[in-house]
Amino acid sequence: MTSASVVGGSGFTGGEMLRLVAGHPEFEVAQATSREYANKTVGSVHPNLRGLDLRFVAPDDLESVDVLFVCTPHGVTMEHIEEYRDLAETVVDLSADFRLPDADLYDTWYDGHVAPEHLADAEYALPELNRENLAGADLIASGGCNATSTILGLKPLVDTGILTPDDQVVVDVKVGSSEGGAGGGAASSHPERSGVVRPYAPTSHRHEAEIEAYLGLQVSFTVHAVDMVRGSAATCHVYPESMPETKDLWGAYRETYDEEPFVRLVAGGSGVYRYPEPKAVAGSNHAEVGFERDERNDRVVAFSAIDNMMKGSAGQALHAANVALGFEETAGLEFTGLHPVGSP
Repeated sequence: MTSASVVGGSGFTGGEMLRLVAGHPEFEVAQATSREYANKTVGSVHPNLRGLDLRFVAPDDLESVDVLFVCTPHGVTMEHIEEYRDLAETVVDLSADFRLPDADLYDTWYDGHVAPEHLADAEYALPELNRENLAGADLIASGGCNATSTILGLKPLVDTGILTPDDQVVVDVKVGSSEGGAGGGAASSHPERSGVVRPYAPTSHRHEAEIEAYLGLQVSFTVHAVDMVRGSAATCHVYPESMPETKDLWGAYRETYDEEPFVRLVAGGSGVYRYPEPKAVAGSNHAEVGFERDERNDRVVAFSAIDNMMKGSAGQALHAANVALGFEETAGLEFTGLHPVGSP
């Protein structure tokens, strides 16, 4: 068995990562760290994990392991990256610390970077985008949830040349409250979050940097907080120089995703859920993508929906680790979702 530990195991992402690692056929959970809950059982913080015989340990008690999943807030991993890489053969970071390719982007979008010499070693975790480079990688950086949903929706148009760097792209994302983390503050409390469709990043959202870096596009990007717990839904308005036919769009999405185990094409079919919907992928590592053609306005609308805690975070991280370590890509990620289900 491959030993794996989770740093920052008491947060929402840490709990999701522990759930996935505990259920993985190739992994054995070694440790989970938490400053606040050291010596407390994992189940006392994550009630769905009450069957897991494990107690949190203080970060200073972290031991050597095969794989280290780091689920800490932005800024922590970069400060401890040399320590983490000494402790584990493979480090998978779920924060923003290594997901951008160069230090200049951190100067622009964040507050700089204290360990830029490690950026060249990091591989972006999204296998649908970076599978070839993930095999054997020892430093993996999970993508941002809003960037992930947007990239998945737009990638087929970029791959086939329908969308070029000169074309206008406007992206609107709706996201659930779990994106704010376990310590999300007053804005994420239930009374304040209930019933809202609240613009919280009208411009200059940090995930724009990933979209532009990995797709080569310039996007106008807005994010809304909405009344759901899990989910990120991207609606991308694309104005290509040459308007594609419907058959060209079907061909583009099928060419990009027909062989992908976690991407489902949903584009105006029958039934209640005719386009990608976060509720339909809740709890799973699946992404739904789709499109609609607006001939009158020379516009293509691309849709994508994911569970931000899974495909947008812990599920993506585990999928990337599977690729890096040579495991079956779907190992530990076979759950397809539930229907009907309440708030995702």
